[in-house]
Amino acid sequence: MLQGSFVALVTPFKNGGIDYSALENLIEFQLQNGTDGFVLLGTTGESAGIATDERDALLRFAIQRINRRVPVVVGTGTNNLTHTISMTRHARELGADYALVLVPYYIKPTQQGMFEFFKEVEAKTDIPIIMYNILGRTGVNMTAATTVRIAKACPRVVGIKEASNMVVQASEIVRDAPPGFVCMSGEDGINMPLMACGFKGTISVTANILPKLMHEHIQSCLAGDFATALRQHQQLLKINQALFIETSPIPVKEALHMMGRLDLEFRLPMCPLQDTNREILRGVLKEYNLV
Repeated sequence: MLQGSFVALVTPFKNGGIDYSALENLIEFQLQNGTDGFVLLGTTGESAGIATDERDALLRFAIQRINRRVPVVVGTGTNNLTHTISMTRHARELGADYALVLVPYYIKPTQQGMFEFFKEVEAKTDIPIIMYNILGRTGVNMTAATTVRIAKACPRVVGIKEASNMVVQASEIVRDAPPGFVCMSGEDGINMPLMACGFKGTISVTANILPKLMHEHIQSCLAGDFATALRQHQQLLKINQALFIETSPIPVKEALHMMGRLDLEFRLPMCPLQDTNREILRGVLKEYNLV
């Protein structure tokens, strides 16, 4: 199940609340264009800005609409162990297939601290767990050795979203991890290099606006057709860069707004693009015939 192009879905807002009509349309847009799975309330879903009651309602709504047509991953990681365990348990109760648990942010734990954290979360929950290593957001990198150590000690830690942007580290994880442990790219710009190293898919921001092309790109990689994959990689290169012109998910929500798929609304400290960057993004979207 954990393979292919998983969209890191945005959360649309309207008049201060969640825009459920837009959310339903985004879900159907993804399913109609080949997306292999959803990640709900991850970084791109602005989980930090979602209140507890909103979180529950959004997950119930989205999981019901997806209706087991593809796997669902729910972001449940925080820097608080008790809260992380609670949200991870609740994700299972709501019908999620996997929980995405990031390396605890702000605290800057040691490698031993990371090991103990994931070990405890795995021991006190019953859902398959995907670790999430993203140095740029957490302030600390989980090494390949620690990732592999956790994978070997915790049977229900079944994979990792690796967003360190370190291809050598990613290769070491693939080489040393136990059989069945799945590596997913967390960096759209290097999806193809990571797939060539043995990754099984991506958790993608770009898939929000180009789900069909991203699905086809990952399938080319999985089939070993790297000639086609290279052409697709080059085709995606400019949009991958544009969607990180400012802090994500600001650009991708602006793009979806330009495409008419959601109202442009953020929750502070997320805010709209600077005017200059908006025009740059609009120009790139025109090149892709998206606006």
